[in-house]
Amino acid sequence: MKKVKYLFVLLLAILVLPLVVYAEGEEVTNSDSKEVNIYLFRGEGCPHCQEAEEWFQSIEEEYGSMFKVVDYETWYDEDNAELMKKVADARGEEANGVPYIIIGNKSWNGFAESYASEMLEEIKSEYEKDVKDRYDIMKLLPNGIKKDEKKSNDVLVLILILVVVGGVCFGVYKARNNTN
Repeated sequence: MKKVKYLFVLLLAILVLPLVVYAEGEEVTNSDSKEVNIYLFRGEGCPHCQEAEEWFQSIEEEYGSMFKVVDYETWYDEDNAELMKKVADARGEEANGVPYIIIGNKSWNGFAESYASEMLEEIKSEYEKDVKDRYDIMKLLPNGIKKDEKKSNDVLVLILILVVVGGVCFGVYKARNNTN
């Protein structure tokens, strides 16, 4: 009897641990932060994407407190590629490649040094706005952010597993009580 209780507690702890660790994951949007979200859809190995990332890093010392780059790799991650398409559709645009960069209500397909001053001005402009008044495409998507959907589905599966394991443990407990 005591062994069944200990087994149940151990299984419960093992199943709840991923929920606790998962809850500490990165927030995709920072609604309480003053930082401006910059959504960067990129491809691993893309030279223009690398240029964009290097440019954001180059302005980080002076303007880093004003923005946060939220990065989505789209060439090897189908979910991120689908998210990029959803974002472009919601904006009434076509994402014809990477990098696809969104700052506030403006977007850029590709990257060139000639975009730098316009992008910096958009960062400053969005930063000066009240957080509640900012345009954030991720908050406007019809089905929300794909990463959030994955989290909620994973949590539901873990809860289902927990219920099944609890039922099995309860069945073992009842079976042992009936034989004694």
